[in-house]
Amino acid sequence: MHNILFVSLGCDKNLCDSEAMLGLLHDNGYQIVSSEEEADVIVVNTCSFIHDAKQESIDTIIEMGQLKNTGKLKALVVCGCLAQRYKDDILKELPEVDCVVGTTALDKIVEAVNEALKGAKHSYIVSEDELPLTESKRVMSTGSVTSYLKIAEGCDKHCTYCIIPKLRGKYRSIPMERLIDEAKYLAEQGIKELIVVAQETTVYGVDLYGKKMLPQLLKQLAEIDGIEWIRVMYCYPEEITDELIDTIASNEKICKYIDIPIQHASDNVLKRMGRKATEKSLYELINKLRTAIPDIVIRTTLITGFPGETEEDFEKLLDFVYDNSFERLGVFTYSAEDGTPAAMMDNQIPENIKEERKDAIMQMQQDIAFDNTAAKVSDVYKAIIEGYMPNEDVYVARTYMDAPGIDGFVFVNSPRQLMTGQFVDVLITGSDGYDLVGDYLKSY
Repeated sequence: MHNILFVSLGCDKNLCDSEAMLGLLHDNGYQIVSSEEEADVIVVNTCSFIHDAKQESIDTIIEMGQLKNTGKLKALVVCGCLAQRYKDDILKELPEVDCVVGTTALDKIVEAVNEALKGAKHSYIVSEDELPLTESKRVMSTGSVTSYLKIAEGCDKHCTYCIIPKLRGKYRSIPMERLIDEAKYLAEQGIKELIVVAQETTVYGVDLYGKKMLPQLLKQLAEIDGIEWIRVMYCYPEEITDELIDTIASNEKICKYIDIPIQHASDNVLKRMGRKATEKSLYELINKLRTAIPDIVIRTTLITGFPGETEEDFEKLLDFVYDNSFERLGVFTYSAEDGTPAAMMDNQIPENIKEERKDAIMQMQQDIAFDNTAAKVSDVYKAIIEGYMPNEDVYVARTYMDAPGIDGFVFVNSPRQLMTGQFVDVLITGSDGYDLVGDYLKSY
C-alpha cells in the first residue's frame, strides 16, 4: 500500500477536482496522508490563472520534488491548469516530476500514479470536449461541514484577459442527476452548506437542456435532507435572470448572497475586456437585486490597470463602487497572460499605477465595509460554528453574509459549549473591522 499526499492550489473548482481524484485513489487502495514525511506519492493540483498563481505552483512542485532526496518520496505527479498549459515544459524543465495530468484527464489519475511509481515519464491530456471526473465519491479534505459543488467545467465567454477557456475547454454542464446524487452523498457525509461553483454558474444547463437550469438545480438541491445552506458563486451579470432572482428570494435554504464578477464599470474598459455588460445594465441589475431581495449581500471582484484604462475610466469605477456600497469586494491588478488578446493590446498600464488604483478602491471599500458591519449591531443572525479559539475563549462562526475563505467572521461569546457545524442564533453586540462580535442566543 502506498501513502499519497495531495497539495491542492488555486480555486475552489480545483479543490473539487482534488477531492474527486482522492476518491478514485482511495478506492484503488491508496492510503491518504496529510504529512509530506509520510508520503511516497505526492500529487500537486496546480493553478496558472495569473502569474502569481503560476509561480506558486512551480515553487510548490520544486519544494515537493526535493523530498525525493530528503524523504521517502518515490513519485511526484502534477495535475491541473499548469499541467494542461505547460505539460512539455514541466517534464523537460522539472525533472523531479514523473507524470503530468491535464484538467480534462483527471479520471486518469490512478493510471498516472501507477505509471509514475514504475518510473515512467508520461503526460495525460485528453480532448477538451470530455467532462472530467463527475462520478467518483469525493474524499472530504477540509474537515468542514461546508463543501463545494462544481456544476460545470470550462467557459465559453472568452474575456480578453482570461486564459481559462484554453485551460479548461468549452462550457460543459454536469448532468443534473449526477449533481443531485453527489449532493445527497455530501449530505450523508455531514455536509450542511453547499457552495455552487463553476467558471460560470448562471448558464448551467444551456448545453444539455437548451435553457438555463440553475434555478431548477437550486430548487432540487434545497429538497435534500441535511443541506441547510446553499450559496451561489460566479454569476455573470448579463446572465442573471428574473427566475434566478425569484428562486434566491423565495427559498429559505438559499443564502441571500450572490457573487457577481463584474470586473469593471466603464463601458470603454468592459468592451476591451470582451464583457457583455454595460455600466447602465450593471446599475440596473444591482438595483433589481436589492429591490427583490432587501437583505441580499453582493460580492464582486474588480480589475484595475486593464490595458487602455484611463483616469476617466478609473473615476467611473470609483463612482460605481461608492454608489453601490458592495458588502463584499475584492480587487486584482491586471495580469498580462501569454496567449490572451489583452496581453497584446496597446496602452499597457505601468505596475505602480495598477497598484495605486487598486489601493484607492480598497481604501474606499474598507470604509464602506466597516460602516456596513457597524450597522449590524443589535441585529440577530443565524450562524454556523467554524471552531473555537481557546486563548480568546470565543467561537468563530459565519453568517449567510460570509462565504468561507474570502469573507469575514462573527466571533461568538457563549456560556455553553458549542460544536463545529452547529447552527446558532447570535445577537450582534459589536463590530471589528470586517468582522462582527456577538452573543450566543440559541441553538438549532
